[in-house]
Amino acid sequence: MALIDLFLAKRVQRGTLTVHHADGKTVRFGTPDARFPDVTIRFTDPGAAAAIVRDPGLGAGEAYMNGRLLVEQGDVRDLVRLLTANDPWEAGANGLAASPMRRAIQAVTHRFGRINMARRSKRNVAHHYDLSDRLYDLFLDIDRQYSCAYYTTPGNTLEQAQSDKKAHIAAKLALAPGMTVLDIGCGWGGMALYLHQHTGADVLGVTLSEEQLKVARRRAQEAGVADRVKFELIDYRHLTGTFDRIVSVGMFEHVGPAHYKTFFRQCRDLLTEDGVMLLHTIGRAGGPGVTDKWTTKYIFPGGYNPALSEIIAANEGLRFMVTDVEVLRLHYGYTLDDWYDRTVAAREQIIALYDERFYRMWQFYLAGAGAAFHFGGMVNYQIQFARNRHVLPITRDYMIETERAFRG
Repeated sequence: MALIDLFLAKRVQRGTLTVHHADGKTVRFGTPDARFPDVTIRFTDPGAAAAIVRDPGLGAGEAYMNGRLLVEQGDVRDLVRLLTANDPWEAGANGLAASPMRRAIQAVTHRFGRINMARRSKRNVAHHYDLSDRLYDLFLDIDRQYSCAYYTTPGNTLEQAQSDKKAHIAAKLALAPGMTVLDIGCGWGGMALYLHQHTGADVLGVTLSEEQLKVARRRAQEAGVADRVKFELIDYRHLTGTFDRIVSVGMFEHVGPAHYKTFFRQCRDLLTEDGVMLLHTIGRAGGPGVTDKWTTKYIFPGGYNPALSEIIAANEGLRFMVTDVEVLRLHYGYTLDDWYDRTVAAREQIIALYDERFYRMWQFYLAGAGAAFHFGGMVNYQIQFARNRHVLPITRDYMIETERAFRG
């Protein structure tokens, strides 16, 4: 209890946090600030605070999931924001640090876990993406875009922002009639269907999720374009043939650093000589790191968000030219805010699908992820590649003009 109080006293300077310990002791931290939330929490048993101190990366999430940490004023998003907003990434980390030995052990463990062999990839994907269809309908937009949206203004609806995301990406692909497109990690098919609808391109979407495949194929059939927009259950490493364009949205986070060079080599080899690729991925604003233990255990086994340096280094030597890089700093924060609000609104339905513990896990996941983009070191990268330097216009005007046409 004393250790966690020391940590919170150091961490909470602006806004207030009231802590009711299991032994009846109440402690308050911080000072009122209109820009920061005021939060009250309660530990329901003496071991909850100790578990967090022993392993902050795992203990806090598990304590909330299991009802050992209750939020009595505000909600868990307010709690996470209070802690992270007091220590934004740009200011440097002042959190409760693990011992040097623990950091070393975690680094080795996570690096082994990031060796995402082909035989494990499908199992890792199924862990997250083969959950109930109903769950995703409850918090995603109508097109089931499960990746960072693009907010031309923060007040836009989630549906508008996801539509604008597809336009933003499609414009960067510089598509022309008659082209073929490969969508690696196609999700429920929304991007592939959008590209065909707006450009007439033939699209092949690939996924490792059997549930996503069923939905994507059904959508193509219902739209009457199943002969032009096709979906397959196949690992990108096993693909053959060539395509004019490749797009990959929200899939690279599951590749694993040990396979980055394989990924880029395969993408280059799958493109025609005038081929272009657009990679959209969560990334780290700083250098390489490790995925936190709670996320690895409960949400994305085998997942890792790369540093920009890791992406670029993996591509070096392949003669695959980087032609454009854009950093989306706050867009995923806005997206996760919308997902969180919809999750909270659907609390009863989610509990009926699973249980209270699952709901609290999902709530904690979205709250923590949102804070990582609003205040932490997470961003989104959109990186464009080309097989040769001449295939794309020499200014970015074509992206802006095409995007406006798609959105119009």
